Amino acid sequence: MDYTIICLKNEPERLQQAASWFHEKWGIPLEAYLESMKDSLQENAVVPRWYMAMDGETIIGGLGVIENDFHNRPDLAPNVCAVYTEPDRRGLGIAGTLLHFVCDDMRTQGIDTLYLVTSHTGFYERYGWRYFCPVYCDGEDTPSRMYIHE
Repeated sequence: MDYTIICLKNEPERLQQAASWFHEKWGIPLEAYLESMKDSLQENAVVPRWYMAMDGETIIGGLGVIENDFHNRPDLAPNVCAVYTEPDRRGLGIAGTLLHFVCDDMRTQGIDTLYLVTSHTGFYERYGWRYFCPVYCDGEDTPSRMYIHE
């Protein structure tokens, strides 16, 4: 499969497309994505950052890096968030490629440790992440799993 991974910071003309795509996938208000993505375009911004897997002009996967992914442990930052691959592209390694890309890119920015909140088990371990601790996400009564990548 032929696709490329891009960082929105390097292709700011994709801001509206990216914000709309993430909004459609996660239901978070479009304005929240636009604000975070505009912040990511600031000259000295390291976090937030947004990444997309592109098949031509079509986004087929993506993720972001933000300070806190709506959980009760602000000390565990920054967080990889909004990991998503289009259903018809799953099982092809796109999410893994995105995860490796973001870890490498963040390392070049001086960030060696990333965190990720999920309810999944077994998926992120394939890509070098390990379970770290339980966290409570906003509005949830049961804990989610916090992963770490160092």
